[in-house]
Amino acid sequence: MGMGLGEHLKVTLFGESHGKCVGALFEGIPPGTEIDLDALVNDLSLRKPGRRGMSARLETDECEILSGVHEGKATGWPLLMIARNSDARSSDYSFLPDHPRPGHADMVEEIRSSGSNDPRGGGSQSARLTLGLVAAGSQVRKMLDEAGWSCHAHLSRVGDITARPLIHLDISKALEEGTEMSRLNCRDPDAAVRMGESIRKIRREKDSIGSVVELLILGLPIGVGEPWFDGLEPSLARALMAIPGARAIEFSNGTEASRMRGSENNDMWGPGDKVPELEGAKTGDADGALGGRSTGAPLRVLVHFKPPSSLPREQFTLHLPSNKKQSLKVGGRHDPVIGPRAAPVVEAVAMLVVADLGIAGGFL
Repeated sequence: MGMGLGEHLKVTLFGESHGKCVGALFEGIPPGTEIDLDALVNDLSLRKPGRRGMSARLETDECEILSGVHEGKATGWPLLMIARNSDARSSDYSFLPDHPRPGHADMVEEIRSSGSNDPRGGGSQSARLTLGLVAAGSQVRKMLDEAGWSCHAHLSRVGDITARPLIHLDISKALEEGTEMSRLNCRDPDAAVRMGESIRKIRREKDSIGSVVELLILGLPIGVGEPWFDGLEPSLARALMAIPGARAIEFSNGTEASRMRGSENNDMWGPGDKVPELEGAKTGDADGALGGRSTGAPLRVLVHFKPPSSLPREQFTLHLPSNKKQSLKVGGRHDPVIGPRAAPVVEAVAMLVVADLGIAGGFL
């Protein structure tokens, strides 16, 4: 089963959306590493449900670390990180498996497992399992800070409303509680207000909307990344595409590069303080990775998410016992947009990938 991420720092996810718990087994944290409980609590608070206008599921997301810690420091043995589900409402999924939801993996899992899957809330396919990624990611943040590396993510787009790039925004401060910026995990104050209005309109119309999360990775020296399939972009793309609802990943110029000439797309090297640097590195216009290795410039990544598939409006889809299309209204508590709660997941995944590659290359 492909529930693991990483080689030197390995995260293995477990649990189900409506099971007893979700969490992660986190291996590879060096002995003596200080366990940062404040980072754990803060990072999990950014992705938990119950935010105004989002999923109304009220989970505390209190994460326990059951092993691998002694007197506040890692022992070098695996960390077992677990959060118990307290607000599961399985009756919301009583129509399954007879009436698989459009846009979900219900039908695929039903056939794959010969009827032995847990369909409630998506089971082990649920975005609820991203809690384990965020919990593990919180414990490598300090490791990256000490190296001068950092990963930042925020809600970049909802529908046609686009925020300014992170390179041009203040990423040094925590978002003020109670603001649209905080609720949506968006660092552009003007865009956050317009996004909030759009999301409320979509929710009133009993629909959902697509979104984009921007990731900015700063401070990497030249050369982080391994050959070919373990390169910086391939490693990030594989991990980020595993986040539920992700549909596309763009690096640097992204899809625009396919419409450009080489003379437009190429970044020229120039002299730097200690090592050569790419022109445009300070403005965020240069490629942050070439040939799978970091260039020393900021690396900008866009992660595109589809609209959430669970809608409270009527849809017509196959009813298995009758073998006919029938009306289905999906109840339950669902987000109208993925991006706000996906932003801390994107950030955590990036930290885990970058730290893993940093250890592999001898940088950390």
